[in-house]
Amino acid sequence: MAKKSMIIKAARKPRYETRQYNRCQICGRPRGYLRKFKMCRLCFRKLASEGQLPGVTKSSW
Repeated sequence: MAKKSMIIKAARKPRYETRQYNRCQICGRPRGYLRKFKMCRLCFRKLASEGQLPGVTKSSW
């Protein structure tokens, strides 16, 4: 679980645009972020396996 202070700090508008970084909107994790879904890989995997993300299917070959 991410620190509450770091989540709040990331939500603020930075002084310079290049200082902005992405965090998961669900848990606040800064690493393993998927831009298309705006969440980390862990939350993505959980929601995708539950079928809560439209258009995402489990691959099989």
